[in-house]
Amino acid sequence: MKKALIVWGGWDGHQPEQVAALFQQQLEEEGFQVNVQSSLEAFADAEYLKSLDLIVPVWTMGEIDQKLVDNVSLAVQSGVGLAGCHGGMCDSFRKNVDWQFMTGGQWVAHPGNDGVQYTVEINNSSSYLVDGISNFEVSTEQYYMHVDPAVEVLATTRFPIVDGPHVLNKAVDMPVAWTKRWGVGRVYYNSLGHQANIMEINEVKEMMRRGFLWCAEGKALAQSGEAAAGAYTGMQDNQL
Repeated sequence: MKKALIVWGGWDGHQPEQVAALFQQQLEEEGFQVNVQSSLEAFADAEYLKSLDLIVPVWTMGEIDQKLVDNVSLAVQSGVGLAGCHGGMCDSFRKNVDWQFMTGGQWVAHPGNDGVQYTVEINNSSSYLVDGISNFEVSTEQYYMHVDPAVEVLATTRFPIVDGPHVLNKAVDMPVAWTKRWGVGRVYYNSLGHQANIMEINEVKEMMRRGFLWCAEGKALAQSGEAAAGAYTGMQDNQL
């Protein structure tokens, strides 16, 4: 049985407890043993983290001890998956660039705030993770992100839609969902999820389900050696 850790907290406006409960249900339906914690001290036991298949952070706008980030990073480098959404993963710890490097991006703005109507455009040629999912409309925050150019983009949204100081720039297709690698671990992110109701949209729920499974499957591949060729070998150094 695969094992997952969900850690929720931070800013209450993102309904972290409710989102964590949805993710717990989703993972348990897929046969995971799920441990749900509401303290960042859940990241304190480095060996426990390495025993997991998947880590799911649901924590917005907090501060974190560097040692805890190092523990998560080393676990992911060893093959443990890391998957999350919205500010719960890519606006978790604004002061910690190591976390941002690992996750692949950082929120910087949501022009128009909540309730912006926009299209999520699926990059159907990018990955089987989005096979069969069509473009869809949402009314929620539209995340403008600073994104690692190494990520594989699965879906985008077009800016600008609402007015602001960014509108005189050329139109940009901002990543909404992506994957990347960290060591031999797999990382998945989806910028949707301002509140729990967004995570219950069929397309969003399916995208997260596939992301969770893809990330968790990476550990077995890493242990078998299939993912290790050319991988970073400094995992024991506690350095990023």
